[in-house]
Amino acid sequence: MSRIGRAPISIPDGVTVKVNGQNVEVSDGKTKLSQEIHPAIKVEVKDNEVLVTRSSEDKEDRALHGLMRSLINNMVIGVKEGFQKTLEVNGIGYRAQLQGSKLVLNVGYSHPIEFEAPAGITLEVPAPNRIIVKGADKQLVGEAAAKIRASRLPDAYKGKGIKYDYEVLRLKEGKSGA
Repeated sequence: MSRIGRAPISIPDGVTVKVNGQNVEVSDGKTKLSQEIHPAIKVEVKDNEVLVTRSSEDKEDRALHGLMRSLINNMVIGVKEGFQKTLEVNGIGYRAQLQGSKLVLNVGYSHPIEFEAPAGITLEVPAPNRIIVKGADKQLVGEAAAKIRASRLPDAYKGKGIKYDYEVLRLKEGKSGA
């Protein structure tokens, strides 16, 4: 049986979880997230905990069991604490700045790249070479950070570009290393 799927999800104070048929809604008053649940998976709320069960032992149902539990757990964590990803801009003359809710990147192209934050995502630029993407939806935070990073991927020879703060670049030697 799935170890992840079996684990109950404790609901912190101030967070409400509602199950409407095959739809689960998690909210804390100001932030609200919802997720459609697969028909083979059953979700119920008991004693301030969310329990996820499956209907059969099929391979697909076993896989979906842990997935649905993880998605609901991420919604609870996102509503309570939120998620964030930090990006670093490396390169001479490369910088990021906020203009309203729009992120403007100068990363070596002939024109600045503008990135509009999707609904539910907040962008912060504490320094010209640092971008923080915050939000309650884990998937949306990761997707927004990936789109920003894709505007100038890190270079393998000089390390110039936009990278995650935890990302370690292994630089190539170039022609002289042969």
